[in-house]
Amino acid sequence: MPAVLKGIIQMTNRYIKFPYTVGEQANIKRQFAAMSGFPNVIGAIDCTHIAIRAPYVDEFIYVNRKHVHSINVQIICDANLTLRNVVARWPGSTHDSFILAHSSVGNRLRAGAVRDGWLLGDSGYPLRRWLLTPFSNPQSAEEVRFNDTHTRARSVVERAIGLKCRWRCLDASGGRLLYQPKKVCQIIMVCAILHNIALMNGIPVPPDLPQHQHEEPDPHPPPQQEGHHQGARLRQEVMRHL
Repeated sequence: MPAVLKGIIQMTNRYIKFPYTVGEQANIKRQFAAMSGFPNVIGAIDCTHIAIRAPYVDEFIYVNRKHVHSINVQIICDANLTLRNVVARWPGSTHDSFILAHSSVGNRLRAGAVRDGWLLGDSGYPLRRWLLTPFSNPQSAEEVRFNDTHTRARSVVERAIGLKCRWRCLDASGGRLLYQPKKVCQIIMVCAILHNIALMNGIPVPPDLPQHQHEEPDPHPPPQQEGHHQGARLRQEVMRHL
């Protein structure tokens, strides 16, 4: 690994930190509530694909559902677009929910690391006590209101993903990265760290960035998993209080 990439990646834990403590979560919850009206949100989650050249080994597993070779990258951000978790190691054919289930954040949340708070994800994720998704087919005005509020709060992760246009090497409009997957993943993590450093130092996003194209969730959502019913009850409770 080149020295510059290695040096920046060694700072990952310093600049990309998930809010596990009550103190860290409190301010994030306030910001999401002020911005959207959705309570107790500790982060918004989504995945995005970074296009790559077809690799020499296991080429087929890097082909995503749009028939493009890519790395599928998990992003969790707060209301200020700060990246709180980035997972860049899975090939493009990997489902978003699989990446979460095999990430350190997913494992810790499943184990109960956060007792009072949740992520917001799209319908490509399983509904859990700690991950609230929209109603797939809203039947009432309350469910429509929940989905609208959920969308407003979760939109920050789409804006955070859109900031990959700041680093044109990550955006399809800048072509595709011509390195092998391991180095591409290192470049992605470096860009994520530099993004957070830029925000911390008040460096604005360039005003002429191209508009990020929203990526629709996988048309084949994951099957119901353990914790689905608890998540469904919690979603109903939140809906009644919006």
